[in-house]
Amino acid sequence: MITRKSLLFTIVIGLVLGLARIAPASNHYTAKQLDALAERVGSEFWINAPAGKAPLFLTAPAPNAATFRPSDNESFEITELIGRANKNPYYKVKFHSGKVAYLRPEILHEEINSSIVSNDPLAEEKRKAEQSAEEEKQRREWINAQAWPAAVKEAAIKKQPMAGLSSAEVKQVMGAPRRVVKVSGLVKTRGPTQVNEERWFYADGVVLLFRNDILSQVARPGAK
Repeated sequence: MITRKSLLFTIVIGLVLGLARIAPASNHYTAKQLDALAERVGSEFWINAPAGKAPLFLTAPAPNAATFRPSDNESFEITELIGRANKNPYYKVKFHSGKVAYLRPEILHEEINSSIVSNDPLAEEKRKAEQSAEEEKQRREWINAQAWPAAVKEAAIKKQPMAGLSSAEVKQVMGAPRRVVKVSGLVKTRGPTQVNEERWFYADGVVLLFRNDILSQVARPGAK
């Protein structure tokens, strides 16, 4: 049977342990450790965690300050290490959005390479997007530089090449095809004429028919 005295003792111990868990361990930092923490000032990091799994950031350098979780892939820069005088350090950070927040150094240490990373997780995706945008810019500039009628240029910009373009011109307009099928044969006009045919297949279902290196026909998916 639990006595009133033992119950009171259990409650007190529970409160002490709870305070120990939330009390900052900042008073244990040495001057050398604080110098090491300060070396991260100027570093940039990215949040790389599923929704709701990002670490909590503080809106003020205080343990009881309001908190928030940043969105995945948000980046932030450590702008300052504050609280060195009383050995109660916080990293002051600035998010790419301009929002200022604070983070305990021990939280950064726990989350580094986990939910906080030092390399942009979308770097490769952004590089490909930039490359694609540059290629599209060059494609349009090349089309506009051709001595074509306005209607032909407008269609080419929409990746709708018109009959009469050469295979080299079509490749500038459409890019390289996914697959090419070559057919050779004879046709009769005013005599037997050698005709080389190629069918270019694109990923979106478009099929281009070339006769002797000149675009002759365009077949689009769903067209009758």
